[in-house]
Amino acid sequence: MSFIKTLLNKMNISEVSAHCDIPCGIYDPYQAQVAAHTVVRMDDLIAGLDKNSPDYDHKLSRYIATKEEHGELAKHEVRVIWGDFMKPEHAQQFPELQGLVWDIMKAGSGARQTADKQKALDLLAKVQRFAEIFWQIKGKSTKRVPSNFPSGGELVVPE
Repeated sequence: MSFIKTLLNKMNISEVSAHCDIPCGIYDPYQAQVAAHTVVRMDDLIAGLDKNSPDYDHKLSRYIATKEEHGELAKHEVRVIWGDFMKPEHAQQFPELQGLVWDIMKAGSGARQTADKQKALDLLAKVQRFAEIFWQIKGKSTKRVPSNFPSGGELVVPE
């Protein structure tokens, strides 16, 4: 018997388990959606830059850095929900889920590699579908509401 099991037995403490390290119980794909919207917005800002402006290089580098950060953040947020919250039965209930998560990882990288707004919009659409599935798993129906962000578009939120 391991030291910890021996200690738990002596202290009359039951072994418990949780889906995350704390457990926090707080999961929401909102931040992944905001990050994907940010990637879209950075593409808009990059496209609108005046190459003759004296601060062109400065703005371009800042927009790219922000786009990189938020593209990775979208992936990170989805990975955490996938790894810490989702269970095998969720993948059985939603057969598209595993492929969707994989597609989000690829779309996040693809959106970071270019200034192609369509790739950013693809990332956003995939993250929104992930949000819909997440809320269905939690027993909530969803609706799409205007994001009110400069990037436009929508957010998936629980009703």
